Amino acid sequence: MGSTELVRKVFPKKIWQTWKVDPFHFEARDASRAKSWLSMNPHHRYEVLTDTNDVDFVEAAFGPNGLNRPDIVKTYRLLTAKILKADLLRYLVMYAEGGVYADIDVEAIRPIERFIPERYNPDDVDMVIGVEIDNPKYAHHKLLGRKSYGFCQWTFMCKPRLPVILRLVDDVVMKIHKLARDQKCSISDITLDFDDVLAVTGPTAFTDSLLAHMSQKTGSRVTWDPFHKMTESRLVAGVLVLTVEAFAAAQGHSDSGTHQGRAALVRHHYHASGWPSTHPRFLHRLLGSIEACNWDDACIELWDSNARNFETYTPDEQDRLVREKNEADEERRRLEEESAKNEERQAENHRLLEAEIEEHRRAKEEERNRARINAAALQQWEGVVKKVEKLAGED
Repeated sequence: MGSTELVRKVFPKKIWQTWKVDPFHFEARDASRAKSWLSMNPHHRYEVLTDTNDVDFVEAAFGPNGLNRPDIVKTYRLLTAKILKADLLRYLVMYAEGGVYADIDVEAIRPIERFIPERYNPDDVDMVIGVEIDNPKYAHHKLLGRKSYGFCQWTFMCKPRLPVILRLVDDVVMKIHKLARDQKCSISDITLDFDDVLAVTGPTAFTDSLLAHMSQKTGSRVTWDPFHKMTESRLVAGVLVLTVEAFAAAQGHSDSGTHQGRAALVRHHYHASGWPSTHPRFLHRLLGSIEACNWDDACIELWDSNARNFETYTPDEQDRLVREKNEADEERRRLEEESAKNEERQAENHRLLEAEIEEHRRAKEEERNRARINAAALQQWEGVVKKVEKLAGED
């Protein structure tokens, strides 16, 4: 089965996800997200590739009985960085099988049939993607640069055997091997920071390959300009690009709208996005991560200004500022912990007080019940006495 096989004309009714375990072992929150895809799309097949069957899938699809790409199989088997494997695996399955891919923490809020607006002929559409970040004014920023714009790859749809996806896979494999050569180590031993992940397998790599494909197919260089502040979807070289609200609503930046908007198709919960803990972002000694600004212009401007000012100080002054900040942070943490403990104590005291009040209420209720019982017994006794006295009088 060669890689030159013609692209099928229809989108397969398949939904793909990848995760550590199979659906029978999902946590409740993951099961809930998965069910949203099934309930919204009852006629689609649903499948999850896991840490135990992913290699089997890759070997079957890209080994000698599949597309015969031993370089892809070998690269995948050698990877140990989990986020790189997760990124590459989604591209491999979407090339081999097609359909819809969604991260495990993505919830469907509209059916898949809404992915392609009615004004488009599905035969003209090979792939459906959405904008994730749209802040190209920072394209030349030293730290934000290529993170300032890009397409979303936590949810997308495509037909199988697309040349653009194979191009993406080839680009990713090439970047992985280049990184290993640059670091003079094996693929299993490469180390990556946050930006490396984005550029090698993540949304930056995804966006670069798609823009290159569009440029090749249209015969002219396609930049981010057509997708900046896009108010309606745009079809370029068979790739349908949806507005940011479609797959990346409610981010707090990029005019991403809300999940209640008509254009919103999914809700990303981000609970599976823990990989930055092993591939850290750049942290300024004094200012921390600029990404904490979440693309707020005033915050970024202040961060940049403070960073420039920091560089004007002598090393001893810089050390002093960092030390003072660390001390202030430590004091803040101490106060927060103390406040949390005080809140716990207050909550416990409140609970004990409520328990005491309830105990007092029950005691009073029991006392009133006993009084009622005693009064009833006394009344009954008095009745008996009167009957006895009456009988005695009759005698």
